[in-house]
Amino acid sequence: MNLHQFRFVQEAVRRNLNLTETARALHTSQPGVSKAIIELEEELGVEIFARHGKRLKRVTEPGDHVLKSIDVIMREVGNLRRIGEQFSAQDSGTLSIATTHTQARYVLPQPVAKLREAFPKVNVSLHQGSPDQVAKMVIDEVAEIGIATESLTQYAELVTLPCYEWQHVLVLPLAHPLASKENITLEDLAAEPLITYHPSFTGRTKIDQAFAAKRLEPRIALEAIDSDVIKTYVRLGLGVGIVAEMAIKDDGTNSDLLAIPAGPLFGVNIARVAFKRSAYLRNFVYTFAELLGDKLNRSLIEKVMSGHISDYEV
Repeated sequence: MNLHQFRFVQEAVRRNLNLTETARALHTSQPGVSKAIIELEEELGVEIFARHGKRLKRVTEPGDHVLKSIDVIMREVGNLRRIGEQFSAQDSGTLSIATTHTQARYVLPQPVAKLREAFPKVNVSLHQGSPDQVAKMVIDEVAEIGIATESLTQYAELVTLPCYEWQHVLVLPLAHPLASKENITLEDLAAEPLITYHPSFTGRTKIDQAFAAKRLEPRIALEAIDSDVIKTYVRLGLGVGIVAEMAIKDDGTNSDLLAIPAGPLFGVNIARVAFKRSAYLRNFVYTFAELLGDKLNRSLIEKVMSGHISDYEV
């Protein structure tokens, strides 16, 4: 047995047992993938996949156990590679970060700039996606570190730690009727067209839960994943915007809008950082993580990664 066979099996599962897609992803031929998997099954004496003709239909019970072992082996191979990179080139390499648009646009520029200042030979690769996509990119080792508010804690393959707390902000044109109201309620907002995030992004869950708790049906006029898009449509008079407070900076670009903290209405959100469980982290990964939150430090991350404390106890 060899690493190529393990990689083919692992990728076949990722590609929903489609060997054509598996071969394309691994830049090889479909017959070669099929032959390698069959040879591994013959060597192990068990079928990893149940078949219908030449097509893979499902993972067998022994195949589940084989896949778990392959995942461990391939994770350790990745760790060995990173250890080699760490000690052969201590201060260089590429840091791959998976994150959402809001984090990439409003939160990460300063930490990335500070990392580049401390490690000028380190390149940074940003991968943007939904919170679920962020989680999967870290699990699939497309990225070493993931940052998002939603979803990360739902994956057992990840270790997550809180970075910082944030709240939503109501964004109104200065002449909007609600702009002069001292205390805006959920009932007030339910009567207005609202412009906010797509349901899987940037704390939207908290917004929906707050209205549901009051048995209110919000009028969502427009959904987006980009805070700047939300603000643009607010300026056009399409409705009241609900955005993350990180998207409202005191730099003069939002002087035509009124921003009202909405924490009392929707609660506090927690942005989290995620690593693949048992992964080997290079020095500059720890440094970058420490730049994301005041309470994050290498010692804490190492303890959580080693299982000595739970990420929920932090």
